[in-house]
Amino acid sequence: MTDVFQTLGISLLIQAVFFAFAATFQTDKVTDLSYGLTFIAIAGLLLARGNPAHFPQLALATMAIVWGVRLACYLLVRIVHMGRDARFDGIREQFWPFFKFWLGQGIAVWVIMLPVTIWFASPGDWTPWMTLGVVTWTAGLVIETVADAQKFIAKRHPGGDRRWMSTGLWKYSRHPNYFGELLCWWGVFVFVAGSYTGWQWAGVLGPVALTWILLKVTGIPTLEASARKKWGDNPEYLAHVRRTSRLVLWPRRAV
Repeated sequence: MTDVFQTLGISLLIQAVFFAFAATFQTDKVTDLSYGLTFIAIAGLLLARGNPAHFPQLALATMAIVWGVRLACYLLVRIVHMGRDARFDGIREQFWPFFKFWLGQGIAVWVIMLPVTIWFASPGDWTPWMTLGVVTWTAGLVIETVADAQKFIAKRHPGGDRRWMSTGLWKYSRHPNYFGELLCWWGVFVFVAGSYTGWQWAGVLGPVALTWILLKVTGIPTLEASARKKWGDNPEYLAHVRRTSRLVLWPRRAV
């Protein structure tokens, strides 16, 4: 249980440092960077404490670190090109609303990492569940990476912001990047679940919380509302919504 509280402290400390910088300089450029870096820091700490670290520990930590590095790099490049994050318009200048976002982000990372943190307290030997978890995570990482790249490239083209995504993976899901992200973290849970006993099953809160956040809170609902505001009176967009899966990659429905 010690690791659980220590990783919470680390997550909140990292957010506090980056919050101080973001609030002082009124910048959005470190917000998502800190998100990815916190996953890396927690996984690195857990791995460093696993003395000696065996292959399952190395594999699990690598999964979390690689995911965090990719996300941090992608989001940093994206915000440099965007210049600002519209999510913070109206709260960037207000201390408490801005602080609450950073506090929530720190707690979210800690919860999402719970499966990893709990497992590292009593790691097990390699099991078939771990193999399945790695396969699921790898599929998710590929999907998330490809979807993010396709969207970034499309939005960089002239007029890209005036059209919804409907090519590549986005032809088969309105949010394939989130589908890939969920596969990654459910893959992490599958990796560790074969070794869980008793209270350790609380680790399922990680992927469950992420699923809830993306499907019900700040992920898909926010983007769908923005899309409806832009194109809600466009028959082509409405047809796209009817034909295209909301999350899971799936063949388009006939209209």
